[in-house]
Formats: sequence, C-alpha cells, structure tokens
Amino acid sequence: MAVIERRKTKNGKIQYRVKIRLKGYPPQTSTHETIRDANRWAQDIESAIREGRHFKTTEAKKHTLGQLIDRYIQDVLPQKKKSQKKQTAQLLWWKERIGSYLLADVTPALLAEERDKLFRGVTCRGTQRSAATVVRYLSALSHAFTIAVKEWGWLEDSPMRKVSKLKESRGRVRWLDDNERERLLQTCKESLNPYLYPVVIIAISTGMRYSEIVNLTWVDVDLERKRIILQETKNGERRAVPVAGQALETLVQLEKKRRIDTNLLFPKIRSLNIPSTFKKEDLERVQKVQKPVQLRGAWTAALKKAGINNFRFHDLRHCAASYLAMSGASLAEIADILGHKTLAMVKRYAHLSDSHKHSVVDRMNKHFLGVG
Repeated sequence: MAVIERRKTKNGKIQYRVKIRLKGYPPQTSTHETIRDANRWAQDIESAIREGRHFKTTEAKKHTLGQLIDRYIQDVLPQKKKSQKKQTAQLLWWKERIGSYLLADVTPALLAEERDKLFRGVTCRGTQRSAATVVRYLSALSHAFTIAVKEWGWLEDSPMRKVSKLKESRGRVRWLDDNERERLLQTCKESLNPYLYPVVIIAISTGMRYSEIVNLTWVDVDLERKRIILQETKNGERRAVPVAGQALETLVQLEKKRRIDTNLLFPKIRSLNIPSTFKKEDLERVQKVQKPVQLRGAWTAALKKAGINNFRFHDLRHCAASYLAMSGASLAEIADILGHKTLAMVKRYAHLSDSHKHSVVDRMNKHFLGVG
C-alpha cells in the first residue's frame, strides 16, 4: 500500500514523498515535485511489483538475461563438470528465446509462457518433450537466477520462484522376471565382448549405473572388505557399495586376469604390445590415457538374442532395487545402497516389499500378543 507524505523543504518548496509497503517485498520510496507524479509513480511501482517486473536493484535494468546466462556458463558451470554440457545446452535455449530481455522485464508470466512452448515443442527425434525434461530446463535457469540474486546482486528476487513446475510422471519401473534374467545372462555369457557379462552381473548385484561401472579402476575395488568405493557419483558424494555372491566372484576372476597397460577394470578392447624396455613412467602414462569399453552394440545384440523388449541398461538398476525390495530390504536400505539422498526415488518399489512388511507385523503379533 502506498503512503504519500506532503513535506516542506527549508527553502519553502513543497515535495511529496511516496513510500510503498507490500508484504513479502522491501519498502520502496521516492520523492516528487507534484502530487500527480507521486500518484503515478506509486501506481506504476505497485503494479510492477505485483506482476514481478520491479526489482529494488537498478542492476536488473542494466543487464539482459543473455548476459546473465553467459556469465553463469563461464563462471559457474565449469564447477559442475558432470552436468556442464547438458545445462549449457538448456541455458542456451533460454538465451535464444528471451535472452534479449532486460532482467527487470523477465516476469513469471513470460517464463511460464516459454515453459509451455517448450513442453509443446518437438525434440530432434520427433517426439514431444516430457514434463521431466521441461523441469530440468527450468531448474537450470532457476539456479542461474539464484546466483544472480545471492552473489552478483543483479536481482532482488528470482522471478522463477513464482513459476510452477510441471508434474513429473512417477517414472517407469521395468525389471526382469526370473525367466528373462536367465535368458539375458546366458546371451551375455555368449557375447563376443568378454566384458558384457561381468558388467551386467555387477549392475544387477549392486544397482550401480553404467558409467560408474565401466569407469571403475582397481583403486576403487577393495576385495578384502568386499566393497567398491565410488569416488564421484551423480549426486556428488563418495559412496561405498557392498559386493557379494556372483559379483564378488566376478571381480576376483577379473583381478586374476587384469591387464598391466590400464588401471580400468573394463578398458577398451585392443591389443597392446608392451615392450620389456618400457620404463615405469611410460607404463603409467599409457594407463592414464586408456579409455573404458563401449558395450552398446554388444548389449543391443544380447537383448535381441534373448528376446527381451522395452529394456534399457539403466533398467538393471531398477532390477537391483526390485530384487532388494522383494528380498525384504527396507526403502531406507535400498536408498542407501543405490545412493539416493531421499526416499522419493525408491518409493516406486514400495509395493514389492508388501510381503516383507506383512511378515514384520506378523512377527510382532506373535511375539507380543501371542497371535499367529
């Protein structure tokens, strides 16, 4: 609400001081020569604040959204190496669409309009974008706004705060039944690529992601403690993964046949003749430049031969979670093993542990109430 005060200066001149106070926003003040100018300013500012067009700092009127995105890509994204490439593409999409707008003119309404256009748009594959993809685009820009508010002082508040995110689907849960699993493992054993079978075994046993497995080095493997240490994960935290059964035996066998020209468990398959005259530093250099194996072709061929449709490698992670749930693991235990920070991602497996929950309640009744 605007309050206008009539003030008289020392030289007898009349001025009108306007103060605007709206809940959730810092107070705004301005002084004018006439009551008409004061009222006009108050109306304009109140309207701009309610529509999200007004910011206290004048920096918002000096910089465009494109300049914000450029600075964010240059100064912030290099620190986010895993998501740098994808988020750069997402931010450049925003820049192309509305990069010429001054930050003061980037309103929630404008962002919501572009959000809807993005959702209705078609990808390079000719399919409609999913709600989850649109949310990732919004999140990338939202963090850029947050940095501009907190660290650069370009904005008083982020306009993205008032933009609703699309509701994401629960996500698919595709896992292999006993028959499918046996067929797939058999075709992986028969694959011409010797690394396909051990990689698939480790994926099912531990729930590790494809990139986490193929980039493993022997430094990460602790056979004595029966675990794998992932130094860099998707959520940025170090994680210890327990290894047992067939996966542990697989690692033992790999260790017996490990190559000396690489530290990777699953290096790109090629024959290297290491001369006996190679110095230690030369061998270390060769080890560092070695690349991990590529399994896409072998994996696709194995699925086709096994007659398994609508299945991706990442679904092996769902297999691990599903098997854990059906083996009686709690959602908290599954989240810890898979490296999820919250239970939200593993709640999709809750129905698979119903029988386990029933047995827990049954044991409690027997023990305390004597009722079977």
